[in-house]
Amino acid sequence: MLSKKIAIDLGTANSLVYVSGKGVVLKEPTVVAVSEEDEKILAVGSEAREMLGKTPEGIVATRPLKNGVIADYLVTEALLRYFVGKVIGRTRFIKPDIMISIPAGATSVEARAVLEAAYSAGARKAYLMPEPLAAAIGAGLPVSEPTGNMIVNMGGGTTEIAIVSLYGMVVHGSIRVGGDSLDEAITQYVRRNYGLIIGPNTAEKVKLNIGAAYPLSKEKGMEVKGRDSISGFPKTVNLASAEVVSCLEPCLLTIAAGVKSVLESTPPELSSDIIDKGIVLSGGTALLKNIDKYISSYTGVPAHLADDPLYCVVKGLGRALENIEIFNKSMLKR
Repeated sequence: MLSKKIAIDLGTANSLVYVSGKGVVLKEPTVVAVSEEDEKILAVGSEAREMLGKTPEGIVATRPLKNGVIADYLVTEALLRYFVGKVIGRTRFIKPDIMISIPAGATSVEARAVLEAAYSAGARKAYLMPEPLAAAIGAGLPVSEPTGNMIVNMGGGTTEIAIVSLYGMVVHGSIRVGGDSLDEAITQYVRRNYGLIIGPNTAEKVKLNIGAAYPLSKEKGMEVKGRDSISGFPKTVNLASAEVVSCLEPCLLTIAAGVKSVLESTPPELSSDIIDKGIVLSGGTALLKNIDKYISSYTGVPAHLADDPLYCVVKGLGRALENIEIFNKSMLKR
């Protein structure tokens, strides 16, 4: 009996699932709601995300991954089991082959934890692939050729940077700054300057609507609702896009410095390829307005957005899983 092949981009903020022959079939926030009393899983994904910051006593809505690695093993296992069950049904006769992405900077202990969670969730065989390599494959870069390809995959918890050539990573860097750090910067700014306490979901809406890496050509504004830090009453303030640009600057500077650091470690032969081809940006945080211009101006190398940046990693994992004999050396397995 043929085994199903499933690729999972297990992200800090969102998880995507790819089934061989069908493409991307699932996109859910990486959030799980757990009952504190009996540790029972109450909700997963979008349903659990709606509960963030709104749960009554006895229920905790949690993100089981921090900075792209497992922070809560049992909850991550439950999450993987949920994904597998949703895409292959409740039958356990067919055990799937599963490939999961991990940060390039993950330790062997962190990698082993992900493999163990995959086998516990019902995998026949489990494989791991570094996120930037998967993103490069998914972005359609010529990873099989002896030329330098630079990918910067900006996720929720980490930014993964790599120079990819001949099915492998020549140089890589991992920075624990991503979309969540940008949301936190907005939360802190609004609290410090307006005395307004907002939740992570509100901060993310501000980032998506009026956030940018460079000032926008046309200034935008947004009404932000939250709780007054002094009186405790509900309060509304108007936020301008220029304010959001300034408060995101320190996080973006850390990302740009990380990109520059990897460029400085790149062999000269590959550096010339990167100047010709430019830097490819993928991941959800790459959708921040003007971030390509910001990276270009800091590094002096042209940067451009990949097609479907959010889906690059999961598509790359799917392609590698379907051509396992070609990408075998690029994977980690037990």
